[in-house]
Amino acid sequence: MAFIGLSTAVIVLDQATKYWIQSRMAYGESAPVIPNIFHITYILNPGAAFGILENKTWFFVLVAVLLIGGVAYIYPRLPANRPLLKLGAGLLTGGAVGNLIDRIRLGQVVDFFDFRIWPIFNVADICIVCGVACLAYVLLFMPESPDSGAEGTND
Repeated sequence: MAFIGLSTAVIVLDQATKYWIQSRMAYGESAPVIPNIFHITYILNPGAAFGILENKTWFFVLVAVLLIGGVAYIYPRLPANRPLLKLGAGLLTGGAVGNLIDRIRLGQVVDFFDFRIWPIFNVADICIVCGVACLAYVLLFMPESPDSGAEGTND
């Protein structure tokens, strides 16, 4: 249940922030929060991170659907004593669904966090990066203990 709750919270926060931006800002508008350091800038991203693979919407839809399906299949089989693995899966799934909604609805993704020296991003992107970081950390630096082979619970 925690997985569904976390993924849902990420989706709701992501979509609420995107709705807020779209309903209050004109496309391309930028509002400085900390001038020259952090702005809220409304853009639509037709690609992935850093704008790569522009206008490949259906490719990203397919990748997101496969990722979500894969996580949904694997999650119940994760060891119960690996909470960071489960946290990463929940963040990754919520972020993937958040951006998937945009791609299906708009054909591109709403982005707005603008640190001026970095590509503009959104809540879903943050959760995807944090989810991947959690998964990578567990897989690289937390070796499985002999008793962690037991399948997890569906929480």
